[in-house]
Amino acid sequence: MENSPEPQPEIDPAMIRYLRLLVTILTGTMIAGLLVIIFLFVTRFSNTGPELPGTITLPDGASAAAFTQGNGWYAVVTDDDRILIYDRDSGALRQTITIEK
Repeated sequence: MENSPEPQPEIDPAMIRYLRLLVTILTGTMIAGLLVIIFLFVTRFSNTGPELPGTITLPDGASAAAFTQGNGWYAVVTDDDRILIYDRDSGALRQTITIEK
């Protein structure tokens, strides 16, 4: 029984340089991608969002269930199945829509 180790294959220095170059390029690409993702998160999530009205005066007995808005108006859906549409500039009630069951 012989205890001699198996012969190791000869390593080509050009192949090692090529692999080192590939790993360096991959590392640079991954760092650049991570920076792009961080930049997109910062720019997308720093948006202030839509401007909401300070106060909304609902009719007596009405309780808000939902809110939505558009250009020049906002609407409140109440618990008693009405949609109240208000003017954004004046805050005046423009239209009332009753939802039939």
